[in-house]
Amino acid sequence: MAEEDTQAQEEPLEAPETPVEAASSASSETETKEKPTAEQLSITEKYFSNGNKLLTLPGMPLAINDDTRRLLALFSDGRFLVGENHKFDGRVLSFEVLARRKKLPISKPIYVSQNEINTVYSIGERAQIAADTSDDSVLDQLQMQKDFVNIITQAAAQKVSDVHVVIADSSQILFRVNGMMKVEMEYGKEWGESFVRAAFASADISDSNYAQNEFQGAQKLGSTPLRGSKGKLMLPHNVLAIRLQFNPIAFGSQYLVMRLLYADDNPDGSGDLSSLGFGQFEEDLFYRLRAAPVGVSIVAGPTGSGKSTTLQRNMIKLLQEKNYELNLLTVEDPPEYPIPGARQMPVTNANTEEEKAEQFTKALSAALRSDPDVIMVGEIRALASAQLTFQGALSGHGMWATLHANSAPAILNRFRDMGVETFKLLDPEIMKGLISQRLFRKLCPHCRMSVKERQNDPSFQRLRTALGDFGVENAYVRGPGCKMCNGTGVKGRMSVPEIVLPDATFLELMIKGETRRAIDYWTSDLNGRTLKEAAIERMLKGYIDLDEVERWCGLLDQRPVY
Repeated sequence: MAEEDTQAQEEPLEAPETPVEAASSASSETETKEKPTAEQLSITEKYFSNGNKLLTLPGMPLAINDDTRRLLALFSDGRFLVGENHKFDGRVLSFEVLARRKKLPISKPIYVSQNEINTVYSIGERAQIAADTSDDSVLDQLQMQKDFVNIITQAAAQKVSDVHVVIADSSQILFRVNGMMKVEMEYGKEWGESFVRAAFASADISDSNYAQNEFQGAQKLGSTPLRGSKGKLMLPHNVLAIRLQFNPIAFGSQYLVMRLLYADDNPDGSGDLSSLGFGQFEEDLFYRLRAAPVGVSIVAGPTGSGKSTTLQRNMIKLLQEKNYELNLLTVEDPPEYPIPGARQMPVTNANTEEEKAEQFTKALSAALRSDPDVIMVGEIRALASAQLTFQGALSGHGMWATLHANSAPAILNRFRDMGVETFKLLDPEIMKGLISQRLFRKLCPHCRMSVKERQNDPSFQRLRTALGDFGVENAYVRGPGCKMCNGTGVKGRMSVPEIVLPDATFLELMIKGETRRAIDYWTSDLNGRTLKEAAIERMLKGYIDLDEVERWCGLLDQRPVY
């Protein structure tokens, strides 16, 4: 598990003999130091007085992984705290057996809130750091950096895509799991403000100073040692990097969003597309696009739709198919996933959006002068990078990129809106591939239910109208949840794409604004398949449910509108 790996890399830190004094020693002579809250002082007095120690911390007699520490805490005087929502969790019962086997004192469980469990560990870890460092001036920062790593570790264990930290009267930590938001923890306002500052300080790429009232971006790369401590706080091994976005908000103070970038699920660098959810139909179209030596292929979709992963897998597959005998360059801000065999060029040393655009354009120009065969552009954001992408295709290179667009056909409209010349968009020798995709939650195959269980629901009637009895017999909906899916009813997500390999007729119809005719021509004469049709196919195979199809593609009994 990621949590256990993280612990294995940390050096044990000895706990202090007087945690009350250690926990309160954070009072600083500087104005920026955070004083313990009333809640922290109360819990310190309640649990840590008279030399009482927290035995379930790393380096202590009954150290446990981060996931289990969210459920319980055991003190040296035998007091046993259990989260009130985890009374019957098997891990709690197993822990009791283990403690008694080690002949440690353990009383009957005391059921407390999740916030109290969190605060107990925050104080205990703070005390450990206080014993390990002789410099009180960095105590708060060290503790908050450890909190930062702990939260990332918990998120990585659930494969969370984004962590949101919202600070108003209190501090809420929200996880986005399988595309859905949920509140995971809650702390005091002061803790949240310190946490955001520590997250900024932990970044490897950022502005020189944190400005609370400004929009700022930053990035943390891999794992770095914790300054001021003999131990090392490491990010989970499966987290390659974290993108951080700091935002001021109305009716609050701060809002931090952290995008977690995970290591590839294929450690061998496989270009496997089927594992992402693509079927044979889509794989054949991607093969044709990779076989084209010249032209522009675009992967589009909203933020968090899996564009970068799809592009990365295609680039790996391209290199494998060409026996690594071509020069593949990438220009990314920043590089998100490794592509073995490619030269990945990061865009760095830029603070503002204007500087980033300028540096990105400069890097793309450099790539075009570096004897490339294929260039992958991380994201086309403005006209300058779009023009250079088309310039690469006009000069005989294969160009791949991502773009924010609503659908595959809408990629052309997006380029027109940017200011790309019409003659470039009308040329099928340049415009090779238009791809758009979304990530759909996959049904848990162990607890999914037949759609016939919801015969009184309006969605059932829409399904019958659209697909008849065949649809009713083969469609499923999300079940109540089981142990195989942790009670959620879903297990991961899959990519569902629509892919256009345009010809001159399709391009001309789109540029003339005859979108409906262009779509009809694509789906009939070019044997194309819309996102909705691709999603329905997966629904009828039992992979995704009726609600998920209507969530992304509109009501089943409506014709798609472009």
